[in-house]
Amino acid sequence: MVAARTGRTPEDGPNRGAGPRQTWAALPWLVRSAVVWSACLVVIAAGFYLLARIIMLVTPLAIAVAATLFLTALLDPVQLALRRLRLPATLAALLTMLLLLGSLGGVGVLVWHLTANQFSELGDELRQGLGHTRDLITSALPVTDEQLDRLLAQLRQAATSPQVDPLASARTVAEVLGSALLALVLLFFLLKDGRAIWHWTLRRMTGPNREIAAEAGRVGWRTLGSYSRGTMLIAAIDAVGIGLALVLLGVPLAFPLALITFIGGFVPIIGATVAGAVAVLVALAADGPTTALLTLAAVIAVQQIEGNLLEPLVMKRQVRLHPVVILVAVTAGTLIAGIGGAFVAVPIAAVAWRVIDSVQRQRQPAGAPSDPPAPPPSPEPRDAG
Repeated sequence: MVAARTGRTPEDGPNRGAGPRQTWAALPWLVRSAVVWSACLVVIAAGFYLLARIIMLVTPLAIAVAATLFLTALLDPVQLALRRLRLPATLAALLTMLLLLGSLGGVGVLVWHLTANQFSELGDELRQGLGHTRDLITSALPVTDEQLDRLLAQLRQAATSPQVDPLASARTVAEVLGSALLALVLLFFLLKDGRAIWHWTLRRMTGPNREIAAEAGRVGWRTLGSYSRGTMLIAAIDAVGIGLALVLLGVPLAFPLALITFIGGFVPIIGATVAGAVAVLVALAADGPTTALLTLAAVIAVQQIEGNLLEPLVMKRQVRLHPVVILVAVTAGTLIAGIGGAFVAVPIAAVAWRVIDSVQRQRQPAGAPSDPPAPPPSPEPRDAG
């Protein structure tokens, strides 16, 4: 009678409806962990892929916004100093932008007068240096000239497009000019109304999220400011140090090489490596292997002093990233947005890491330890005597 009313047969167990749950619980814990972690990785990878696709669709806008934030953090102390002189916000922002444009224009004119005729010589010296390097490779390694020429031709074909599309070139130029103009306009408004915009955004939040967002914003802004000013100072120190070394060694084209070193300083690790390689190739073509080796030693010495002594003093500890993170960020930025992406990838990674770390710390329960407790010391063995 009970079986007829409930619709169950005597063979049915009490947990018949929990079959999938029992099956999942019956799996080994290693398999369950692998399934859960694989699903999480698939979701995270899909999110990153969609984000990368969106950024690729609006690459000029993304680079313009990133460059604007970088310049705003760099020029914010100047704007604040002008505001302390009782200047209106509009006038302070305008004077700050004029100072930036005047500095860039003056430096550009100076560089043009000093290096306009030297960059063609730099190209010739680089070709000669590559030729000397090729001779050294073919003499030291079991590689023939034909094999090396074939490899270089393949690399050149992979790096350059066989045909130049005039329409695509014009579009690229228009995108670059439009991004530069947009960055200047955004820079003016962020210098003028940046804090008001941030406070307006915070007022739209309620509850504990407002404090979390406010602290994360402060941490991210301090990180970006420290990174921008520290990177510019370190790049200038590298350029001056390597330029003086090239002058003392008698390497020609020292000023253009110092300029390349300064620009390469804004792309950590990779930029310094490329700039040092260019200097060594020019020294090899101009003065031979001995001067090239001395130039290599000077470049390594300057970069080691900068990385181990100056960078910890100039850069704050929270701004520094592991070299693996820097390489991955620069590579990803280059693949997504080319040279512009390589310049803005590292500051974006540094700010994102500091913001995420700040949010995690604030969401921690009060009194919870930030680090796992250290294991208790093992008891000392007692003397048997």
